[in-house]
Amino acid sequence: MTFEISKDHIELNKLLKIINWVESGGEAGLVIAEGLVVVNGEVDTRKRKKCRKGDVIEFEDQKVTII
Repeated sequence: MTFEISKDHIELNKLLKIINWVESGGEAGLVIAEGLVVVNGEVDTRKRKKCRKGDVIEFEDQKVTII
């Protein structure tokens, strides 16, 4: 799966909500804080991590590449 951004970046918590991997921003914050989200092969617990083109985000057997 790919997700196209028009700006320089998108915050990780917003991305998870926009692509419907979580139901709310609060839930996004929880799964990120619990270490359930992997960014470019490493667990990242920063809710507002700036995801940029080329980044690969994984969560619960799902994967998205930012383009």
